Amino acid sequence: ENLQLEEPLLEGSAVHRGDRVVDIKGAPTPITKHRTGSWKACKFILVTECFEELAYYGIQFNLVTFLKTILQESNVSAARNYTNWQGTCYIAPLVGAIVADSYLGRYLTTLAFFAVYLIVRHTVKSS
Repeated sequence: ENLQLEEPLLEGSAVHRGDRVVDIKGAPTPITKHRTGSWKACKFILVTECFEELAYYGIQFNLVTFLKTILQESNVSAARNYTNWQGTCYIAPLVGAIVADSYLGRYLTTLAFFAVYLIVRHTVKSS
């Protein structure tokens, strides 16, 4: 099935047909594997995910012990704080994705959450 668009994608540009796209100047450009579909970013994604999981599980297994021994919390309080931390770890990426996709875009969202992180870190460190 050959999908064809009847109207140009951009005013004054070439028509996008089938397996061709238009470049920034409006000229049709063929899609080739050596220009687009490689695994260059895959290793960075895998390493980042590995470190993320290592950090998450490293904190997860020691958090209740830390809360009970160092911060002198009761079992109930430590368990509550642990589940709050775990829920935040699961909800925060969803909130960030909604904000990034619907409102700010990925770069402004990253900057906004980084600013919040710095403010919270500064206030916690000061007290």
